[in-house]
Amino acid sequence: MSAKPIMIQGTSSGVGKTIITMALCRIFKQDGYKTAPFKSQNMTPNTAFTENGDEIAVSQLLQAYAAGAEPVADMNPILLKPPNFRASRKIDLFEVMAAYSRLAAMYDVIVIEGAGSPVELNLNKNDIVNMGIAVRAGAPVLLVADIDRGGVFASLFGTVELLEKTEKEYIKALVVNRFRGDIPSFDSGVAIIENITALPVAGVVPYIDLKIPEEDSLYNPDASQYQPGENLESQFDLIADTVRKSLDMEMIYKILNDGMHHE
Repeated sequence: MSAKPIMIQGTSSGVGKTIITMALCRIFKQDGYKTAPFKSQNMTPNTAFTENGDEIAVSQLLQAYAAGAEPVADMNPILLKPPNFRASRKIDLFEVMAAYSRLAAMYDVIVIEGAGSPVELNLNKNDIVNMGIAVRAGAPVLLVADIDRGGVFASLFGTVELLEKTEKEYIKALVVNRFRGDIPSFDSGVAIIENITALPVAGVVPYIDLKIPEEDSLYNPDASQYQPGENLESQFDLIADTVRKSLDMEMIYKILNDGMHHE
């Protein structure tokens, strides 16, 4: 595996992992790195087809476009669709990691998106979407929380505390997402989060009004509207510009370059 990985996990579903992943895909592309997204499993009705005829989640399709990469099934090897949430392709963990390895051999950076929360304790034994992937890929993790829904302190602290000791080592920084208002006014909040978690906050990202679907959209859009074009490109640039200004990119690049081999 030649690519350097970085993983975006969240304190729950719907905290903005998809958009932060998309933004980093765009930022790394802008900075000259050949970049691809990866999400081992996505559960969504929101799908589209690649040039090869494989069905993947629209969120991975858009992340690929943001990265300037050709969307392929390896970016989303397991796709679960309602109403019965059966996998569109029969695949196991070995094949998931084989898909990741194929991408890693072709790209400089892989931005991995987790699913739900990494501390669904009843499911973690067989996890293939969060820490199970981070460990196997050797990917440092950014943990994202949504302050707009409230409870950001409890969600970040609780998630970190419920992780196994070896898993905690993978969390390298925290991200507070969807902040409404004057961000410097939350400086004291950042200090509290860093104190109670003993982890740095990489940044506070403001609420962004977007015209592209989130991961957990419950509608099935016309996928033709998500073909590459000026409108999508402007949305990708808006997201990337906002996130670049909000995050400590020097910290992000250090996390990416250090990986999990420089403890």
